[in-house]
Amino acid sequence: MRKIWTLILFAAIALAIPPLPRKSPEFTIVDASGKQTLLTSYRGKVVLVGFFSTSCVHCQNTAKVFNGLQEAFGAEGLQAIAIAFNKDDDAAKAREFSHLYAPSYPVGLSKPENVISYLGISIMERYVYPQVVLIDRKGMIRAQSDVKGSAELQELVTLRPKIEELLKER
Repeated sequence: MRKIWTLILFAAIALAIPPLPRKSPEFTIVDASGKQTLLTSYRGKVVLVGFFSTSCVHCQNTAKVFNGLQEAFGAEGLQAIAIAFNKDDDAAKAREFSHLYAPSYPVGLSKPENVISYLGISIMERYVYPQVVLIDRKGMIRAQSDVKGSAELQELVTLRPKIEELLKER
């Protein structure tokens, strides 16, 4: 019986997302033209990162929410970013996504394994799109989507107060 509980505990630890707040790991954002930008280059801003599939309806709706938030709070220090991590890694899809849903903030590309590593998701875990991360001015991840999905970081009504709170911090 003790071995079973040990295995269950090990599995729970292996599947858990690292605790919050935590330091945001470095992440390279590659735009559709191939230009690379480090996520740390946005230090000093509150960064809202959406990891999207370009064909996901929830991602498309969240991108529209990000657009409104960027327009409302960009001058106060918010930087929204979308990262498309389709399995096919298609730059044309990212350009189209940018054109249709996110004209006021950058859209980049990444491979799924890079996103999973950044998010701290176990390779054993099933995740859903979109995955959203909110990073404070000091580079600490303060909020992250549940792996199995939740509307908390996808909707204006819940995102706006979190962003306003982080923008007040200096």
